[in-house]
Amino acid sequence: MLEEADLLVPTAVVEAAIARLADEISAALHDRFPLLLCVMNGAVFLCGHLLPRLRFPLHLAYVHATRYGKETRGQEVVWHAQPPDAVRGRAVLVLDDILDLGETLAAIKQRVLELGAETCHVAVLADKRKQAPKPLKADFVGLEVEDRFVFGCGLDAHGLWRNLPAIYAMPGT
Repeated sequence: MLEEADLLVPTAVVEAAIARLADEISAALHDRFPLLLCVMNGAVFLCGHLLPRLRFPLHLAYVHATRYGKETRGQEVVWHAQPPDAVRGRAVLVLDDILDLGETLAAIKQRVLELGAETCHVAVLADKRKQAPKPLKADFVGLEVEDRFVFGCGLDAHGLWRNLPAIYAMPGT
């Protein structure tokens, strides 16, 4: 699969995007003592690369909601781990790998706010260019990618290749 894939975003560009995200997030939230919610499993890559660049106190937790599983087309949102009660009264930053259709992230943000978060920001490594409007706009975006089936940097292809340091597209998509 990897040998046939198209390289969309090289490693150096990904690294620069994460560095810029860290600067933008730091400027906006450095004095808010935020709770960062890593969306499993896709945001583990972003979280691991972003956290060492954030030089302010924060708490870290995770949520696990998905519409895809091992499928390539989204279904209904399935919760494996809801946002913790610790969101109440906090500035929350949700970290995810990609803003695709936006339905999963919109559901996560809605749930965080329902649980009483003071604010809920969203940061994504990649925002997929779509023609249709999305139910959510990310507050912090690392980079934009084509409307193709992409993988690498936390994004998976049939459960594989989240570990790649660059972003690829499946051939023919």
